[in-house]
Amino acid sequence: MTDQPTRAASPAPPGSAERTAPSRRLLLVHAHPDDETINNGATMAKYAAEGARVTLVTCTLGEEGEVIPPELARLAADREDTLGAYRAGELAAAMKELGVEDHRFLGGAGRYRDSGMMGVASNDRPGSFWSADVDTAAGELVAVVREVRPQVLVTYDDNGGYGHPDHIRAHHVAMRAADLAADPAYRSELGAAHTVAKIYWNCLPRSVVEAGFARLRESGAAFPGIAEPADLPGVVDDVEVTARIDGRAHAAAKSAALRAHATQIAVDGPFFALSNDLGQPLFAEEFYRLVRGTPGGELPESDLFAGVAGAEGREEA
Repeated sequence: MTDQPTRAASPAPPGSAERTAPSRRLLLVHAHPDDETINNGATMAKYAAEGARVTLVTCTLGEEGEVIPPELARLAADREDTLGAYRAGELAAAMKELGVEDHRFLGGAGRYRDSGMMGVASNDRPGSFWSADVDTAAGELVAVVREVRPQVLVTYDDNGGYGHPDHIRAHHVAMRAADLAADPAYRSELGAAHTVAKIYWNCLPRSVVEAGFARLRESGAAFPGIAEPADLPGVVDDVEVTARIDGRAHAAAKSAALRAHATQIAVDGPFFALSNDLGQPLFAEEFYRLVRGTPGGELPESDLFAGVAGAEGREEA
């Protein structure tokens, strides 16, 4: 894989303001490049293929990530510190695999820097996302919410899934932006007020995780070790899951998007590993908890847009 140039924050697709907005609009808010594919890749591919507008906002470039390929180790923060620009290119390649045209960086590429894991010195580095003022960052997201006008927002739980400071901050920013975007008294220059009908947090049901690890142990996949279910973000008891999205028809797209994030992820069939070399399952069914809004029927829902007036079913050609 060759070096990739710095990529500016992605604008909306050309002419999108003039086109009639799709009846279903999904906004996802993630901390770093690759988080979106790990958590929601099959969901994003499914809705994009069905004609929904899928918008991804990534809050940092992932500058503090570890690098898997030895030939790219020089990109790391403690060497050239050019990993963020490279990961922006990986994100663009991953979105192409998922069919997602509208992907942006919060405030523009490089506005907020990856904070690193909780408790390290980079948490306090000037410009780190963890040190960002929540209302300032939320205001930048409000502009996107009011432009795109999504009915559904997906982000992390209040622990960021596993305690990473940037994931926690992304949660804070997304939830605050949803509140501010709905307030007609808040910054009218950012557009007309808009209320997001349904907000979901990513999760994984414990039974599915345990079954996935059982398959991994039986598979003989070539990883130095195997992760534990507790290592995965957002694992919850099955009864807490309110939506289950069947993305199995898009498993190949999710796998290809994971491969595009090659500095961070190694893929082996239906399994993958991060820089810790510990294998984990690749889930093509993805799971969510509805935390704001009304379920659209029996739980778990099979459609994030269930119950949203005028937003159920595939887009018309």
